[in-house]
Amino acid sequence: MTKNPSDQEFLEFLVKSIVENPDKVQVERKVDEMGVLLTLKVAAQDMGLIVGREGSTAKAIRSLLRIVGIRNNARVNLKIEEPEGSTRAPREPRSEAPSDSKF
Repeated sequence: MTKNPSDQEFLEFLVKSIVENPDKVQVERKVDEMGVLLTLKVAAQDMGLIVGREGSTAKAIRSLLRIVGIRNNARVNLKIEEPEGSTRAPREPRSEAPSDSKF
């Protein structure tokens, strides 16, 4: 594994380009036997922009970080922390209507 924090700098640049409050973006970097763990913190109102519809933006960010990790011979993982005061509601399990319903 490399000690070059280019993955952290890349993530900061990318997220600051997306959010409305770039001054609130914080990235912590930890290295252990599993690889690199980047923990991302953003303002509560920017969470939706980072996660995206059905998690699409978060998935894209993770894919890009995986590529950066491959270039540096490291496994890079991203953890997005839920900010204080977040208004995101807990996910409700989907209930499917029975297929033999007459409605």
